[in-house]
Amino acid sequence: MKTASSKQSSTSLWYLYIIETAKGRLYTGITTNVQRRFMEHSKGKGAKYFRLDSPKQVIYQCEFPDRSSATKEEIRIKSLSRGQKLLLVKNSDVNISNR
Repeated sequence: MKTASSKQSSTSLWYLYIIETAKGRLYTGITTNVQRRFMEHSKGKGAKYFRLDSPKQVIYQCEFPDRSSATKEEIRIKSLSRGQKLLLVKNSDVNISNR
């Protein structure tokens, strides 16, 4: 029997995000909750990437209807150069930067 919470989690939206690190590097990932995931990265949980370079801010995010779609876009964005990623961030209509 499905409960309301299990049904909700199976229909959750997924988000692709790009985090700028303290050293200016860019990290791309996916999650169902960007704010929670950023906090986890800030506390050293999850990606080993942040153990040597702490997360500074989320500079980009976009929404997907399911994990599969988010994963496909994550793979595509991870194949981009740094310059192409920054251009994507600059041209996005969603300004979420803390600057």
